[in-house]
Amino acid sequence: MNSSARNTARLLGAGARALLVLTVLCGVLYPLAVTGVAQGLFPRQANGSEVREAGKVVGSSLIGQRYDLPLKEGQETPEPDLKWFQPRPSNGLGSNTVNTQYKLILSGATNRAGDNEELIQWVKDAKAAVIKDNSTPGYRVPASAVPPDAVTSSGSGLDPDISPAYARLQVHRVAERNHLPVQRVEKLVEDHTQQRVLGFVGEPRVNVLALNIALRELVG
Repeated sequence: MNSSARNTARLLGAGARALLVLTVLCGVLYPLAVTGVAQGLFPRQANGSEVREAGKVVGSSLIGQRYDLPLKEGQETPEPDLKWFQPRPSNGLGSNTVNTQYKLILSGATNRAGDNEELIQWVKDAKAAVIKDNSTPGYRVPASAVPPDAVTSSGSGLDPDISPAYARLQVHRVAERNHLPVQRVEKLVEDHTQQRVLGFVGEPRVNVLALNIALRELVG
């Protein structure tokens, strides 16, 4: 074997050893270490911030979910189940039409500009629906009380939280549908309102899943 061939063989051997070492370090040991630390110090967050009810996983505190009635024949979009607090609209990317084998959750914004006529009409229609759905025989929602998050989807379309204003707007309807005093439902919203982190980061918010779990317990 000449010197050129020997040099080539040495380089290939060094490359193979480097690949093996880096694979073990970065592909095995590092992921195991990170996973082990995460499971040891932050098990809830590492496992997806699961929310349990009666020992069963019912969702994640980080991902919004719908509260709808079963889809009726001929319907493309199910109607909201108005006995529950409703989340923000989630009509970002629509439904999955590519891989129909699975019911995939698609997230994303509407990608419409603020002056887009289609978006403006969506907001108007959503506002009218919010007023209609949340008005009761003894209470009508004033148009000025409808907050932005009640008629616009989040950037992902899967926001788990709503504003305290939107939660309070739904109180009369939830109380009526569940045969509860309005004051008890108002207290429920108040108890589940989270304030700004450290007093100045973010906005006050209400996690819809946690609120509906508490509502289910209250209704019994």
